[in-house]
Amino acid sequence: MASKFKSGKYGPLVGAIDQGTSSTRFLIFASKTAELITYHQIPVKSVYPYEGWVEQDPKHIFNTVEQCISKVVTNLDTLEIDPSDIKAVGVSNQRETTIVWDKYTGEPLYNAIVWLDNRTEGTVERLTAKTPNKNKEYLKGKCGLPLSTYFSAVKLRWLFEHVPEVTQAVEEERCLFGTVDSWIIWNLTGGKNGGIHVTDVTNASRTMLMNIENLSWDPELCSFLQIPASILPEIRSSSEIYGTIAVGSLEGVPISGALGDQSAAMVGQMCFDFGKAKNTYGTGSFLLYNTGKQIVWSQHGLLTTVAYKLGPNKPTYYALEGSVAVAGACVTWLHNNLGILNSSGDIEKLAQTVSETSGMYFVPAFSGLYAPYWQSDARGIMIGLTHFTTKAHIARATLEAVCFQTKEIIDAMDMDCGVPLKQLQVDGGMTENNLLMQIQADLLGIPVVRSCMPETTALGAAMAAGVADGVNVWSLEPEDLSAIATDIFYPTIVEEGIMDYCPITGICQREERYQRWKEAVKRSMGWASVEIKANGFRNRLLGSLPGGLYCFTSFALLLLARLLKGTT
Repeated sequence: MASKFKSGKYGPLVGAIDQGTSSTRFLIFASKTAELITYHQIPVKSVYPYEGWVEQDPKHIFNTVEQCISKVVTNLDTLEIDPSDIKAVGVSNQRETTIVWDKYTGEPLYNAIVWLDNRTEGTVERLTAKTPNKNKEYLKGKCGLPLSTYFSAVKLRWLFEHVPEVTQAVEEERCLFGTVDSWIIWNLTGGKNGGIHVTDVTNASRTMLMNIENLSWDPELCSFLQIPASILPEIRSSSEIYGTIAVGSLEGVPISGALGDQSAAMVGQMCFDFGKAKNTYGTGSFLLYNTGKQIVWSQHGLLTTVAYKLGPNKPTYYALEGSVAVAGACVTWLHNNLGILNSSGDIEKLAQTVSETSGMYFVPAFSGLYAPYWQSDARGIMIGLTHFTTKAHIARATLEAVCFQTKEIIDAMDMDCGVPLKQLQVDGGMTENNLLMQIQADLLGIPVVRSCMPETTALGAAMAAGVADGVNVWSLEPEDLSAIATDIFYPTIVEEGIMDYCPITGICQREERYQRWKEAVKRSMGWASVEIKANGFRNRLLGSLPGGLYCFTSFALLLLARLLKGTT
């Protein structure tokens, strides 16, 4: 009986696991055309035990990966495509999110601490106090990163100090650490039965433990942060065969690509040349500028990071990065917390009902400010509110906040590199919002180029997997790269035209709005310092207790506070 499968219908296929902060997806691409064949997506749940804490269940994360793969294989069956046409799988993941697990049982030792979690403010303060002149950039010359709640090593240090199960596992040499890529690859390649414990250079560069020049775990960094090298994964390139899938419907398929999500988007956007930049608008916003094989040390608040290394013997490409903690997350906040949107997708329609914000600015510093300020004591503010302010003005100010933050990063990049950006390539879920894209072009004064292929992050992971030695089903030669259609948003504010100037002040409207934004940002800074001092004891006490005592102690402290206030 003839097989129903149309083997080779699309040529060799490559799968991509795209594990993000809010969802997991598995996608199938045709390696010869970069066409997306099918995919499946499952939301990922986050939990918020306390203010500023963000966690996810590692087992839930991996279960969503397995479910997505299974569903996509079923989709291929429906499309009469032979799953054996899948020649490799790549992984793209939320970076910095920290997971520790028992290598003998495969069980997580604690929930994953998500990248935007800021419980480690006290840890950062203590580490900073150890440095000469209390300098948060003390380690930057080795790892490219400042001391911040953002990066994995600080989260790992917190786990050592506050979770006895982790400390005991380290002492008994049972503990493994990894970012989400390591956790997924270890489980897919066998888990406790011989799983491969690896990470790639892009993810390793976000831990604060890798020497950014020699691409290895640095003894001095590990010593300063008191992290034993024995728990760390092996660092590999972004494109090579790490191992094969051990179980499930894709058993035997090699895993041959791994990139942190922002590096994956850079590859998927084909930003391979010096001076090319892309901005991904997701939960946060992340702008990477390709500096080629040269390491550029930022003097203006940006991060120096690894862009990609597409093979063990291929050159390492670097990038300057500007990270914004809250982008799409502030739209979700308007929906979930304030209830002014029926769904997150409604923001464009609502914001379009007004032509400007009526002097109102929103700084969504929910987790402090990342680049270029690195101010963990900042908090979100809305300023310029009047009786005239409506939810439409708030919606528009939210979109402008995302765009202003991007402008601040591009200004810093221009100063670091000395070469002004001529256009900005963009991707991510928020780029479906045409108003956001137009505001961005207007505030930057340069064209914003949106790919019509929305899945550039997953595409980058697939490209890395397909080009790996031993797979060789994807070509990155310029003549072989498939052109991707784009939409271009041009600035509508004329740089030298009369419409660009305020008739009262004579100041450029774009610049005037930007300066008002920067003033709002300044007013958000330092807000948490009083709060931190007042609540520092509570947070340190809660942070030092095993999980079973969290709720009891939190309730007791709340009751004590009410007694002191006479409100019981």
